[in-house]
Amino acid sequence: MSTFFDEMQKNFKDVPIKEQDYISASEFLEAAESLVKLFESLQTIVLSEAGGKKKDATQGLLWLTRGLDFTASAMRRNLDNPSEELATSFTEAYGQTLSKYHNMLIRPVFKMAMKACPYRKDFYQKLGEAQDKVLEQLKEWLEALEKIVKIIQDFLAQGDLAKGL
Repeated sequence: MSTFFDEMQKNFKDVPIKEQDYISASEFLEAAESLVKLFESLQTIVLSEAGGKKKDATQGLLWLTRGLDFTASAMRRNLDNPSEELATSFTEAYGQTLSKYHNMLIRPVFKMAMKACPYRKDFYQKLGEAQDKVLEQLKEWLEALEKIVKIIQDFLAQGDLAKGL
């Protein structure tokens, strides 16, 4: 009988770690891609946790959704404000999304990390040389992400899980 791990194309244990803790990006991403199958069943797992004491999948889905909401909010703000740097967009998005879930020790660390965002011009250029195409594809990607985040947020709210456990 096979398990979830048997069906993975690449397992994290198979990702080579070379000298000085260098991780092969392509193999790491292949292993991360295998997680998609786990997330496909997350809503079912969350429902199965109802009434139980252990809520690991619920907490995982909640924080994953919060992180995706933060990313979507930052990118939406940046697309809607073409002259705004990424650091500003991500800082503002943090204030609107994640900061309410972080304590006073975490907030300054997160805000400082936002200053490490690349310059807008450099970031968009790395997405592709054809900037019109990049912007069109980014908008499509963002709209889809926003829709998915909303569906998961509604799912969590229906089960009264959106506040955390």
